[in-house]
Amino acid sequence: MEVKSEKASFFRSLQAKFNLSYILVIVGVLLLLNTYPLVVSEDMVFRSKVTTMQSNVSVMVYSLSGLPELTEENVAAAMEMVEESHLSRILVTDGGGKVLYDTRETGNAVGEYALYSEIVRALQGEDVSSCSYRDGAFRSRASSPVMYQNRIIGAVYAYEYDREQAALLVGLQSNLMRLSAVIAAVVLVLSVFLSKALTRKIGMLLTAIRKVREGAYSTRADVPGRDEISQIAQEFNSLTDRLQTTENARRRFVSDASHELKTPLAAIRLLTDSILQSERIDLETAKDFVADIGQEAERLTRITEDLLRLTKLDSGVMEAPAEVDVLPVLEQVMRMMSLLAQEKGVDLIYEASEGCTVLATKDEIHQVIYNLTDNAVKYSGSGGAVQVTLRREEENVVLRVADNGAGIPEQDLARVFDRFYRVDKARSRAAGGTGLGLSIVSDTVCRRGGTVKAENRREGGALFTVCWPLAGKGGSL
Repeated sequence: MEVKSEKASFFRSLQAKFNLSYILVIVGVLLLLNTYPLVVSEDMVFRSKVTTMQSNVSVMVYSLSGLPELTEENVAAAMEMVEESHLSRILVTDGGGKVLYDTRETGNAVGEYALYSEIVRALQGEDVSSCSYRDGAFRSRASSPVMYQNRIIGAVYAYEYDREQAALLVGLQSNLMRLSAVIAAVVLVLSVFLSKALTRKIGMLLTAIRKVREGAYSTRADVPGRDEISQIAQEFNSLTDRLQTTENARRRFVSDASHELKTPLAAIRLLTDSILQSERIDLETAKDFVADIGQEAERLTRITEDLLRLTKLDSGVMEAPAEVDVLPVLEQVMRMMSLLAQEKGVDLIYEASEGCTVLATKDEIHQVIYNLTDNAVKYSGSGGAVQVTLRREEENVVLRVADNGAGIPEQDLARVFDRFYRVDKARSRAAGGTGLGLSIVSDTVCRRGGTVKAENRREGGALFTVCWPLAGKGGSL
C-alpha cells in the first residue's frame, strides 16, 4: 500500500509546538529562580557574623595582650571594660587551656580545662571563626590566641546564639516558598494543559506500539492530522504486517535454539575439560572422549538442521507445491531405514498402493516419512517391529507408521507434537533425538492442508497417522 507523505507546515509542526512549550517552561523556571535571595541572604549573614565575631574577639585579645601572665583576677578586670553583651558566652583560658573567665552563669567552667576545638587551635596560634545555621538559629564561634612578647599565654573564645536574624531568614524563606508554590501551581496547570495538547498524538502512537510489542500485530495507529507524528504513524502502519512474520520466526528460533543447544554444548565442554585436565590420559580413553565429542557434534548438527527447517516453516516461505507420487519416496526411505533397522534388531516392513499423489514437494514427503519411521525404529527396541502402510482412502492419501514398543502415556499424547517435548527425556537424548522431528512433521503436513495424529495401539505400541488431501481434491497450493 502506497502511503502519501506530506511535509507539515511550520505552524502545524512539532517544532513550533515544542518551541512554545520551551518558552513557557523557561518563563516558569525564571520565576522560580527568584528564590536565590534566600541563599544570598544566608551567605551574607554568615560572612557578617564571622567578621563581627572575629572583630569582637580581636578587641578582647587586644585588651589582654598587655598582661605578662593571665590570672582570674586580671582577666576579670580587663574583660569588664570590653565585655560584649550580645554574645552568648565568652571564655578566656591560660596557655594550658584552663578556664580563667566564663560569662555563663549556670555551669560556669572557671577552673576547668576547655576542650573546644576552637580553643585548642587558638592555643596553637591560629585565628578560628565559623558560623552555621541549624534549628532556626545562627550559631557563631570565634577564637584567637593571646600573645605576650611573641609567646602564647592564653586564648579567647566567643560564642553567639542568634534567633532574631534567623527569624528574619525564616520569614523570607516562607514568603519565597508561598510565592514558589503559586508559581508552581500555575506552571503545573499550564504544563498539564500544554502536554496533553502536545502529546495526545504521541500517546496514541505509543499505545499502538505497546500493543504491537505485546503481540497484537494487527493494531493500527489512527493518528489524525498532517504533522510529523501523523506521518510516523503512517509509516508504522505500513511496517506492522511485515513485523508479525519476522518477529514470530525470530522469537521461536531463539527460544528453541537456546533451549536445546545448551545440553550438547555443555557435554562437549565437559569432555574437553576432562581431556585437558587429565595429565596422563591413555589413548583408548582419549579416543572414547573424542568419539563422544563427535556424537555430540553430530547431535548439534541435527538440531541446527531441524531448527532451520522449523524457522523456514515459521516464516511461511515454502517451495511451490507440485504433484508428488508418495510411493517412490516411501520406497527410497525404506531402503535407507532398513540398515538402521537391522542394526537395532527391528523388523521393518511396509505396504503401499499406487495412485497416492499429493500436492507438496519430494523433500517434504521424504522428511515426514523419514522422521516418523526413524522415531518408530529408535523406540521399538531390539526384537521389535515397525509397520509402514500407504493407502489411498477416498479423497485422501493416508500414511500409517506403527510400532510395538512401549507406546505413549495417555497424558503425553496431546503434546507429542510440541517442540522439544519428549515423553522420556533421558531415553530420547540417549537415542539421539532432538525433540523436533514430530514438530517438523506436524508443521509440514498442516501447511499442506493435511493432518497428523498420534495414538496407542490396543496390542501395544504407538501409531502415527498422516492424512494428505489427494492431489486435485483440496491439496494446498
